[in-house]
Amino acid sequence: MEILSSRLILRPADYPTTLRFYRDALGLAIAREYPGGTVFFAGQSMVELAAHGGSAGPSTFHGALWLQVRDLQDVQAELTRAGVPIVRASQQEPWGLHEMWIADPDGVPIVLVQVPADHPLRRDTR
Repeated sequence: MEILSSRLILRPADYPTTLRFYRDALGLAIAREYPGGTVFFAGQSMVELAAHGGSAGPSTFHGALWLQVRDLQDVQAELTRAGVPIVRASQQEPWGLHEMWIADPDGVPIVLVQVPADHPLRRDTR
């Protein structure tokens, strides 16, 4: 099987609120819009919000959206100013990454990650 591209599709309960969160609070750039949906750039991937098929209840999403940032302290300050609740403040994990947790309006976990300069993800060029 040859994979040509990929994206994460979310079907939020409240499309306009979730659209504002990803577009305005997180500042993701819009890749394209279509009737009933918006696709955002998210590093090497895409996040798509589809207005159709959303649930009226809590999210049944199992997993997390992982977004790498350059400076986690700056991002934490920016999100705090924007009124985004921080689920777990920035901290260095035992595996060496700096992580902070937030959630979108449907409760989808979002892990914001800074990879330190000395971390194997930066040193290993395979």
